[in-house]
Amino acid sequence: MANATWTRRHILALADFTPDEYNTVLQTAASFREVLSRRTKKVPALQGHVVANLFFEPSTRTRSSFELAAKRLSADILNFAPGTSSLSKGETILDTAKTYLAMGTNMMVIRHRQAGVPQIIATEMNRLGVQVSVLNAGDGQHEHPSQGLLDLFTICSCLDWDNPRIELLAGKKITIVGDILHSRVARSNIWSLLTTGAEVHLAGPPTLLP
Repeated sequence: MANATWTRRHILALADFTPDEYNTVLQTAASFREVLSRRTKKVPALQGHVVANLFFEPSTRTRSSFELAAKRLSADILNFAPGTSSLSKGETILDTAKTYLAMGTNMMVIRHRQAGVPQIIATEMNRLGVQVSVLNAGDGQHEHPSQGLLDLFTICSCLDWDNPRIELLAGKKITIVGDILHSRVARSNIWSLLTTGAEVHLAGPPTLLP
């Protein structure tokens, strides 16, 4: 594991991430490659902890990735399905979050089609004074920080497999192509890449650029 002190309780956006935080994530992720090479791909890092995947929006890759990651960290997992939940009976999003809190949840992974929902839930957890972390797995057109961190890890690993770090991108020219206007992933990519000192360019049809 990376030898660094992590003080951030929630991961809601990459807009305010520091260079040290990025490097801590990159180095920690790189250290897990050894775990994935084992026959039993598990470590007890989250043993005794409960992770709730609260996906109010359909997802295949992100939800499955978070579930697999939690299992490999030995966490207990609760998966939320909005179609069969009490939302259909008028329960609010905060009521749903509090229900999972009452079940002993330590971490909530949130995806919602409306920007700001993970922040609202994190603010409520802070107000209640509980030790619960909220991870944004994509909110509207705002951000998708987990995907942004994965993309950053992939780029840095291509430049130095053994020691991925943001300093590798200083001065590099990186172009993001496509529908930038509606892409929460692109927003997270832009924030992370600008912090590294990379020169970021956007390309796409004029109607799909911010």
